[in-house]
Amino acid sequence: MGFFDRIFNTNEPLEDQPNIKFGRYSDAYKTVEQYAHWESSLKLFDQKEYLKAYDHFFQFLYNEDEENVTWSIEGDLIQFKILQGSKLIKGTIDKKSIRVETRVAQVKAPGVGFMRRLVEKNYDLKHSRFAIDDTSHIVLVFTSFLIDGSPYKLYYALKELSTQADKIDDLLLDEFDVLKEVDSECKTDISQEQKEVKHQFIMTQLQEVLDYLEKDNIIINEYPGGIAYLLLDTCYKLDCLTRPEGFMMESLERIHRFYFAKNTKKTVQRNVALIKEFKKLLTRSKKEYFKEMYDVSATFGITTSVEHAKVMAFIEGEIHNMDWYAENGHEEIALAVPGYIIGYCMFNYAVPKPVRDFFILYYEVIEFDYFTALGYTAKYVEGASLKKKPIRQAIEIIAKRHRKDFPNLTPVTRDLVFDSKHAFAKSFLLMIYRLNLNTTIS
Repeated sequence: MGFFDRIFNTNEPLEDQPNIKFGRYSDAYKTVEQYAHWESSLKLFDQKEYLKAYDHFFQFLYNEDEENVTWSIEGDLIQFKILQGSKLIKGTIDKKSIRVETRVAQVKAPGVGFMRRLVEKNYDLKHSRFAIDDTSHIVLVFTSFLIDGSPYKLYYALKELSTQADKIDDLLLDEFDVLKEVDSECKTDISQEQKEVKHQFIMTQLQEVLDYLEKDNIIINEYPGGIAYLLLDTCYKLDCLTRPEGFMMESLERIHRFYFAKNTKKTVQRNVALIKEFKKLLTRSKKEYFKEMYDVSATFGITTSVEHAKVMAFIEGEIHNMDWYAENGHEEIALAVPGYIIGYCMFNYAVPKPVRDFFILYYEVIEFDYFTALGYTAKYVEGASLKKKPIRQAIEIIAKRHRKDFPNLTPVTRDLVFDSKHAFAKSFLLMIYRLNLNTTIS
C-alpha cells in the first residue's frame, strides 16, 4: 500500500499509487498492543519466565508493514531473524545465553585498511563487536548471559548491532575492493524507471543550487545565513525524498554533522565545505548511484521521538527568518527556510504521525514535478499555480485519518496562502504550528 493509499482511506478509493517510501524509518510509531507486549516482557523477565518474556519482546519489535522479525520457540531454544536495511541479523537464545550476529561482508583477501577501520569502530561500540569468523566473513556480534539479558539491554544491543552493520557495509564495500557483498537478498530492487527519476532529481537539485550560487558569487559572502538554509534544505530534501544508502547517505550525514559541529568555523566557511560535498556528489556516476538505490525493511530507527511542542518551537524559532528574503527578491532562499525546517525535523526526529504526513504532503506540493515523474496522480499544481481545493482536501483527509488518536486534530486551512510557493510554505507551516495534538478531547 502506497502513501496515498494509506492517507486517502475514503469510501471512494483513488487510482493505484506507487508504493514508495519517503523519510527515514522510525520505530517510534508503535501500537497500544505493542507497548502492552513490552510491559509483559519486562514483567515476565523479572519473574524469570525468560522464554515467555522474549516471545513478548519480539512481538513488540514486529511491524506488520515491514515484516521485519521472525522467531520460533522449540523447547528451551529461541531462534530469531531481524531485518535492518541491507542486513539480516540472526540470533539464538537458550537456557544460559544469548548470541546475535550479522554478516557485514566477505573477505576475499587480507587487508590492513578495513581491519584498522573495524578495530577503531570497536572502541565506539557499547554492546557489540566486529570480528572475522571461520568462513572469512566480517561479522558484528553481541553475546550475553541469559540472566543479564533484560529486554532493555537486548533492545539497545540489537539496535546498536543492527544500525551499525547496516550503515557500515556499503561504506566498506565502496572503499575496499577486497570485500564482497553478502545477504543481498535483504534488498528489494526498485524499477529502472524509479532509479532514473531519483537520479535525475538528485542531479537537478544539486546543479540548481550550485548554479544559483555561481550566478552571483557576492551572495555567498553577503548572505551566508541564507545560503546555509539553501544548502541544508537541499541536503535534507534529498535524504527524505530519495532515501539514499551507502556513500550518498554518509555524505548527507557528514554535511549535517559538519555544519552543526561545535567549532570556531564561521558560516561562510561551513557553506564552502558543504558546496564541496555537493560537487563531489555531482561527479559520481549513474552506475554508482543506481547501486545504492533499493528498498529494505527495518526494525530500528535512528531518529529521536519528539512531541509536537518540539516541532512548534523549531517552527517558531526559524519561520520568520524567511521574511526579509521574500521581501527583497530572494524567493529561492525564502522557500529554503520552511524547507529547512521540515527537512531538519524529518532528518532528526520521529515527529507525531499527523505532522509527518503533513510534511510529506508539503513536499508533494513543492516538488510536484518529482512526484508526478514517480507516478503520483494527485493534482496539486497546474502550470505555475497551486490548486487550492485538492490541497485543502488532502489536508482534511490526513486529519480524518489521524483523528481517532488525535481527536482535536482540526487543521485551519482558511489562512493558507496560494499566491506563491514561498507564501504557501509559510502559511502551511503556521497551520502545522497551530495544530492541537492533544490525545484527549479538550
